[in-house]
This record gives sequence, C-alpha cells and structure tokens, in this order.
Amino acid sequence: MFYLLYLYYADVAKDYPLLNLVQYQTVRVALAMATAMIVAVAMGSRFIAWMRVKQGKGQPIRSDGPVTHLSKVGTPTMGGLMILAGIAVAVFLWGDLTNPYIWIVSMVTAAFGVLGFVDDYAKVSKQSSAGLTSKQKLLAQTVVALVAGVLTVLWMKASPTSPNLETSIAFPFFKAVLLNVGWFYVAFAAFTIVGFSNAVNLTDGLDGLAIVPVMMAAAAFGIISYLAGNFIFSDYLGIHHVPGAGELAIFLAAIIGGGVGFLWYNAPPAKIFMGDTGSLALGGALGAIAVATKHELVLGIVGGLFVVEAASVMIQVAYFKATGKRIFLMAPIHHHFEKMGWPESTVVIRFWIVAAMLALAGLATLKLR
Repeated sequence: MFYLLYLYYADVAKDYPLLNLVQYQTVRVALAMATAMIVAVAMGSRFIAWMRVKQGKGQPIRSDGPVTHLSKVGTPTMGGLMILAGIAVAVFLWGDLTNPYIWIVSMVTAAFGVLGFVDDYAKVSKQSSAGLTSKQKLLAQTVVALVAGVLTVLWMKASPTSPNLETSIAFPFFKAVLLNVGWFYVAFAAFTIVGFSNAVNLTDGLDGLAIVPVMMAAAAFGIISYLAGNFIFSDYLGIHHVPGAGELAIFLAAIIGGGVGFLWYNAPPAKIFMGDTGSLALGGALGAIAVATKHELVLGIVGGLFVVEAASVMIQVAYFKATGKRIFLMAPIHHHFEKMGWPESTVVIRFWIVAAMLALAGLATLKLR
C-alpha cells in the first residue's frame, strides 16, 4: 500500500528523504520483516490464551511417539495464523501490489493455510492425530498448485537473457542448460509446490524444528529473488534474469519476521504449535517462490533438511510394505534420533546446523556455474 502511495505521489515524495526511501526494495525488506514480527508478537499471549480456551485439550499427541512428548498434551495448535497474519499485514503495507508474483505466492500461501486450518480443526475436534485424509489434502494442494503453475507461465514477463524461461527448468551449476518442457512445466511447478509444502509439514514435529530452517530457507531465497530480479546482478552471476522477481524479497522478509515472532512463543517448552495451518502454507510459499525465481532445483539444496525428512517417511513406508520391517526406529527421521536417546533440544539444534549449511550450499550455486 505504501509503495503504491509512493508511486502515486512520487513528485511530492522526492522532496522528503524519508518518504523517498520507500522506493528501495532493501528498505521495504527491513520494514516488512519488522512489521511481520511486531504483528506476530503482538498477537501472541492473547491469541494463545484464546486458542487454549477454544481448543480445550489442544493438539492430540501421537501415542506411539517418544514418551517425552506426553508433556506437550494440552498445547494449542494453529499458531501458523500468527505468522500468516504478520505476512499479510507486512506484504499489504510494503509490497508492490501490482507485482504478479506477489499475488501468485499470496494465493498459494492463503489456500494452503486454509487447508491446514481445516486439517488442524478436524484433529482438534476429533481429538485425533488424523485430520483430513492424505488423499483429500493432496487433491486440494494439487489443484491450487496447478493454478499457480499456469498463472506463473502466463504472467511471467519475458526475460531479456533467457528465451522461453517461463516454461523452462534451470539447472544449478550449468548456466547454459535450460530445458524447455513447454506446458509440462506446469506439472513440474505443481510437484515442487506440493512436495515442499508436505516436506515442511512432516518436519514440524518438535518445538522450533521447522520454523528456524524455514526462516533460513527464506533468507537464502530472499537473496536469490533479489539477485534474479536485478538485471545487473543476475548478468554478473550468470543466473537467469526474472523481471519483477526481486519483489518477492519483501514476502520472504515477512516470512522471517513472522517466524521470529512465532518462535518467541514456540521456543521450548512451546506455548503453541504451528500446526498444518503454518507448515503447509510456509512450505507452499517457498515452493511457489522457487518456481517464480526459476530456482526449483536449488530449493532441494537450500531446503535439503525438509527433503531428507520427507524421504525418510517415504523410505520407511515403502520398506515396511515390502518387508514388514522398519529401517528407522520412527519416521520422520527426527523422531528416529529421539528414539535413539537424543534429547529434543539436541535434535533441534543439530538439525538447525544442518539447515544452515544447506542454505549456504544453495547460495553457493549462484556463483559456482
């Protein structure tokens, strides 16, 4: 809103240095991060108290999980609403609302957030760890992701450096390789969005485990989106220039700010859980941003922790169906380490370290080409 007001009153704003700062993406990134954090923190105590009253027994805890999790009984869920509220306010105030990528990513985030809310509500209502069926969630996610993929192809501005970029897959480390798959790209985009959304959802099993790596991935893609959207920087680094992608840095900054505000209350022992409301929405947002910036494969590196978590579940299920035995003591893999005797805090911090290293490795692909 403020950016559009700046554009409307540009002639007047140039006479006021502070107002003139709004034109710079870097300034709006900082303002969006601060705004989202303030909104999430401000909601905190009253929102948690209200959710505790409304939900009663809180989020159901898996009976087959680590014994230490029994102490979490009664903790309310749907804390993702705090993050999403912070993102919504920050993007509305500081984002360029004429940018198509902002609308596509916002649509995916909101739709997946609603889906997660319905799933959380079903779990709390039935007092069961099983909410919506996996088929129901996958179908809804796929429909939203396909729409996002189509809109990305239709609304992406032609890149002056990379012809047919909107329907092509870019490869890290190989600048010259750009695989144009035509409209099949929509299916690839949908797979990226749905896959990463569910990967983040599977990771969200310990206090602070998912939100910090999400913020690390958001920081990495904030840099990627800013560089990809800048013709000079993208040309220097040899990455594909995506006109308008730099504005996504404001959205990503809002994710970080909202995440910090949520972490204030999610730090062990958590006063509230993110729930599917937050995990599905944030994972979908990162997937949609990777699609918009043409760094879908890099997302697999930056968000490698989430990929490993999801892979551990798929491997466990496939191996059990084939042999009747388990590879891991429990899946996702963070529960495996808990079953081995690692304290929850040890698992979380070590996974944070891994996530940080992978985010840096993903950023390294910008230069190693």
